[in-house]
Amino acid sequence: MPPRLADRREIAVLKQVSRRLLPFLFLLYIVAYLDRINVGFAFLQMRTQLGFTDEVYGLGAGLFFAGYFLFQLPSNLILIRVGARRWIAGLMVVWGLVSASMIFVRTPHGFYLLRFLLGAAEAGFFPGMVLYLKSWFPAKARARAMAWFMTAGPISGVVGGPVSGALLGMRHIGLQGWQWLFIMEGAPAIMLGGVVLLYLTERPSLAAWLEAGDRAWLVEVLESESRHNAAQGRARFSAGFRSGTIWLLVLVYFGLNMCAYGMMLWLPSVIQSLAGFSNFEIGVLTAIPNLAAAIMMVLVGRHSDRSGERRWHIALSAFGGAFGLVLTAYTHSPIPVLVGTSLAIGGAFCMDGPFWALPTSLLSGAAAAAGVAVINSLGNLGGFFGPATLGWVRSHTGGFRGGLLVIAAALSVSGCIALLVRTHGAGRE
Repeated sequence: MPPRLADRREIAVLKQVSRRLLPFLFLLYIVAYLDRINVGFAFLQMRTQLGFTDEVYGLGAGLFFAGYFLFQLPSNLILIRVGARRWIAGLMVVWGLVSASMIFVRTPHGFYLLRFLLGAAEAGFFPGMVLYLKSWFPAKARARAMAWFMTAGPISGVVGGPVSGALLGMRHIGLQGWQWLFIMEGAPAIMLGGVVLLYLTERPSLAAWLEAGDRAWLVEVLESESRHNAAQGRARFSAGFRSGTIWLLVLVYFGLNMCAYGMMLWLPSVIQSLAGFSNFEIGVLTAIPNLAAAIMMVLVGRHSDRSGERRWHIALSAFGGAFGLVLTAYTHSPIPVLVGTSLAIGGAFCMDGPFWALPTSLLSGAAAAAGVAVINSLGNLGGFFGPATLGWVRSHTGGFRGGLLVIAAALSVSGCIALLVRTHGAGRE
């Protein structure tokens, strides 16, 4: 049967909204992700030029997530008051300046401070993106939009690896390559902050680029969903904190981030340890695991959506990632290392899509909002422990093996915990 008129309007309007917003938001997330992980390339030179040890780097790399954790709630409260568009624009300018200020680092304490401040500045970005997408996409189209948006994580490694490797070779006006890296990769955030104000529309009712009838339809759909959620009452908000399932998901997300950020922030050093590669070659090689992760992320997310199954997609991705970590730990040849790191990073990112489908399917309205906030805030602390663990172990053992095995164990536990989550009929098990 041909689609009904209402269905055709829905498809047409959402396509137009997607074409207008998603590519630009995707670009913003690439810039954000690159600014948080480019320190992995800078460390290739900071190690020798500033005398930073692996332990210093691992702690500093992870301190981003301490700032992220502590400032997420205040940032979200301000975001609600001033609006997502203006707050995102301001945050991008601030974190771009902080990232560029890394050129002044000379001591471990200065490194720790700026990484912490970068995390504090970025704390409101992802929640702001979620809120902005929620204000434009109805619930049944929001998951696809989020999945498209979140592939920017691994894609930032594909783009950023070769660029960062090349920037390390710059030597001009008294600045070293690692300093040029922070300047050149911090500048886009500052510039795009201004573009955000000019390009993004705050809400559908102000979208002059939509026809009047389409604009009215979208506003009505979104307002209807908002009224429905508000009618569920504030009492349901506490359910997000009381739910044992939410706390299980916190543990799953903790292991996911421990692997994802541990590997992303240490990947250049892992490849450098193979010896024989220039900085640019290291950058090109780091693009391979990230490209593989992006492809795997799309395929796994699509299969999970089609089947309606979540838990086993999360668990098998986690087990595959753990296997990749073990493979990386016990090999010193380029091809097995690239295979292992591809599986590790891919496994962690493949968990993302089916993972974030669970809390919103198990809880609704205010309870879902509270649950997502708890998971995102506490689970992201895994981003502190992953890099810090690898740095501490390497400083004390001289190699990556012990740290990789610790993260592999954590990721395996996350996979097992995912299977304990009771979905209460959400999806087909």
